Amino acid sequence: MTLLNGIRVLDLTRLLPGPLLTLYLVDLGAEVIKIEDTEQGDYLRWMSLAGNGSGNLFEALNRDKKGIKLNLKTPEGVEAFQRLSREADIIVEGFRPGVMDKLGVGYDAIKSINPAIVYCSVSGYGKDGPYAGKAGHDLNYIGVAGSLGVTGSKDKPVIPGVQIGDIAGGSITAFGAIMLGLYHKQKTGKGLYLDISMVDGLISFMAPYLPYLKTDLKRGEMELTGSIPCYNVYRTRDDKFVTLGALEPKFWSRFLQMINRMDLIEEQLAKGEDFKRVYNEVQKVFLSKTRQEWLEFFRDEDVCVEPVNELDELLDDPHIKHRGMFDYIKTEEDKFITIRNPFYKGEPQGDHRRAPLIGEHTVEILKQAGYTDQQIEELKKKKAV
Repeated sequence: MTLLNGIRVLDLTRLLPGPLLTLYLVDLGAEVIKIEDTEQGDYLRWMSLAGNGSGNLFEALNRDKKGIKLNLKTPEGVEAFQRLSREADIIVEGFRPGVMDKLGVGYDAIKSINPAIVYCSVSGYGKDGPYAGKAGHDLNYIGVAGSLGVTGSKDKPVIPGVQIGDIAGGSITAFGAIMLGLYHKQKTGKGLYLDISMVDGLISFMAPYLPYLKTDLKRGEMELTGSIPCYNVYRTRDDKFVTLGALEPKFWSRFLQMINRMDLIEEQLAKGEDFKRVYNEVQKVFLSKTRQEWLEFFRDEDVCVEPVNELDELLDDPHIKHRGMFDYIKTEEDKFITIRNPFYKGEPQGDHRRAPLIGEHTVEILKQAGYTDQQIEELKKKKAV
């Protein structure tokens, strides 16, 4: 894909949010150089094996990138990073606020040698504020942002099965910000500093709750969290599940017509004890057929009934297969599942390159930056690369 051809990205991130973000960029044609330290590298290298031979998260997130090792705790490593920064368009880092400045490669330092740099810092709480210096993970961020507080029953929040904070608050929010930065650079010739807080990104998800922020509405009482019959999850006869999302009256009405329960027409938004009664009545109906039988039954009807796909069913869903969101990385040793970016699929993708070995392209990239073979050997002796 060629939309970002000619754009060079220096990626210092690890684990999930940053590598997924730069995967989006590499899929759009950018050259992404993954910079790892000279000791452990990205922790995901040894944390990401699925255990059944079907996949490797490190491979899925870092395919098609180049890899270099740099020790930014040495003057020579810092100098090498600064040289690379002169020809870069985007820098992405995911350290705690202040770390890059302390190393001598923060935004102000890089801006002085490349005023057009788009410099993106992705962190849990942002570069300032009472929580800025705290360690954290996805669960902490969704807790602070309120996402967890509206998920689950009255008794207890339920941990979501996906990393909403990392991906939605981090990767996707940062992707949008970087596109803004590139647009600004194109218009003005100047770069931007982007302070991406995953908690900030998650606050957007609280938009539906804005009218209720000053009320005493409790978890489990919100209409779109499982407290009404027309918007819920139901078990089928074969112990699988379907979603019913008949929010509009026309969908609820047609659904009831199809199951011969028009006596429930006024109970669409039933709450409390009435909700329990109506939910149980609808649940009894769903238990009369298997999931596939219900999907066939409602196939040509506007009733908003769809399957809850389990992990082992996701790759075979006909719509997901048609949209082509999953792909494969073929290596000499194995074949790994990966994903495509959701933003633009207008051009066909070629074969994917495997993720780089740690430091695999160090010599190549340093030579592009003007280092000689002798200078590179000196950097190795000083453990800067």
